[in-house]
Amino acid sequence: MCRLLGYAGPAIALERIITRPSHSLLKQSQHAHEAKLAVNGDGFGMAWYTGQDAEPGLYRDVLPAWSDGNLPSLCRVIRAPLFLAHVRAGTTGGTSRSNCHPFVSGRWSFAHNGQIAGFSELRRALEADLPDHLYALRQGTTDSEILFLTMLDEGLDDDPIGAVARAIARIERMQGGGAPNRITCVLADGSRIIGVRHSGDGHAPTLYVSAGVLDHGGRALASEPLDGCAANWTALPEGGVVILSADAMEISSLPGLADRAAA
Repeated sequence: MCRLLGYAGPAIALERIITRPSHSLLKQSQHAHEAKLAVNGDGFGMAWYTGQDAEPGLYRDVLPAWSDGNLPSLCRVIRAPLFLAHVRAGTTGGTSRSNCHPFVSGRWSFAHNGQIAGFSELRRALEADLPDHLYALRQGTTDSEILFLTMLDEGLDDDPIGAVARAIARIERMQGGGAPNRITCVLADGSRIIGVRHSGDGHAPTLYVSAGVLDHGGRALASEPLDGCAANWTALPEGGVVILSADAMEISSLPGLADRAAA
């Protein structure tokens, strides 16, 4: 399983979230506490919004986060009011830059931790179900990218929360039962970050939201508390959705899916 995070608030250097905290994403890439695998070394990436361009900047590489000498320097000099980052422990698809998160389309960026059950058998049907203009965007071979493209097809631009729920429901209809999906993901559109937890068995990967504003006035969400102190963070419940912006946080449930996830 992977580790991921998002930040929204005053513009800060990316290092203040990604590399400097005591249990930063960089630390989690080698020493994750709440994942099946402690090491997430199959690549990493980050997407950031400066407010000057609708589309995010994007940096991804196949190197483990701890061995890329560019990462500390980039995180030190890039400042942004909103960004996502991800370290990968691959479950589907090989180790390649096109399989590293975040995935980006237009103003949207997306990172995922989890898996679509039975993806190898379902992949062809999922790809065939995409319209041509979205299928043409597919660069890698992961279930995560397919999930993102399916969300775009379900109307991410106009109804983000509904699109996430409809995309998951669409995949589950095509599966027709069987092993459960486990989906924890974060999306951003330049003005807000959306975090989601959903599974078919109550075991979606973890996602925490900072209980209050951080010392620089922003909020973050992450797979594990970045300061290593659970009391400073709120665990997003199964079937939950959190929306973070520069000055607000809202937690709700995925429409039509939360009840099933809790059952």
